[in-house]
Amino acid sequence: MLRERGETLPEQMAAAVVPADIIGFLDGGERAIGAAKEAIAYAGKIGSRAAEESIAYPEKTVKLLAPIPRPRKLLMVGLNYRDHAQESGNPLPEYPTFFMKGAVCVTNPGDPIEYPRVSKQLDYEAEMAFVIGKRGRHIPKEKALEYVAGYTIVNDVSVRDYQHRGQWTMGKNFENAAPMGPYLVLKDEIPDPHVLDVSCFLNGERVQHSNTKQLIFDVNYLVNYISECVTIEPGDVVSTGTPSGVGLFRTPQLFMKPGDVVRIEVGKIGVLENRIVGE
Repeated sequence: MLRERGETLPEQMAAAVVPADIIGFLDGGERAIGAAKEAIAYAGKIGSRAAEESIAYPEKTVKLLAPIPRPRKLLMVGLNYRDHAQESGNPLPEYPTFFMKGAVCVTNPGDPIEYPRVSKQLDYEAEMAFVIGKRGRHIPKEKALEYVAGYTIVNDVSVRDYQHRGQWTMGKNFENAAPMGPYLVLKDEIPDPHVLDVSCFLNGERVQHSNTKQLIFDVNYLVNYISECVTIEPGDVVSTGTPSGVGLFRTPQLFMKPGDVVRIEVGKIGVLENRIVGE
């Protein structure tokens, strides 16, 4: 496309405007997003030439990676669905509860989740997450969505027996404990993130089903609250919490085991599926 326009260094120009690294891409802001959309439109315009020239590839021929493989911050919100707070026996919180996951937790769509040999309580948590696209501090709620780049899915995999040994951190930070994907859907395709169905299936059986309208603290509130404490940056991921139906609070309890397949569906975002394998 740039070559056809007469750019003298088209490859270098493309790499500068639309970096291959997702954090660099998000740092590029609206210019990078606009250029990427233009490239997609161009690929559609030239049809079969896009595949012949290795511009576009059928999804089945490529491996999807986590959209944000190394988030600058990966913030998780606890007890943020009304039905989940009720099933856990907790009152609705006055303020959000946060914890963090390390980048080592992030796992690609379709990649295995390791079943830890030290635990028999590996649980699923279906979550909608938003990705920050603009740096800022002290963001008013009414302007919060201006700082969001888009949305994805996170499975907040939890090792319950370790989680309940006092503080949550270890039980939430086993390797592979944050499958993410399959896409980063830009916010212009999801003008309202608070009307999305969220479901989780274990071996084909639906075990969680809710809607983001059940969030206690919505995206606007979370952006405002987080930015009161720290500067938000492009590439930060905030996972908004899980609805009711987690294995811990079912009767009888239901935990994942090797051979199981866990699938999360979030409306307008897609499907995130992973298989459990022995460590």
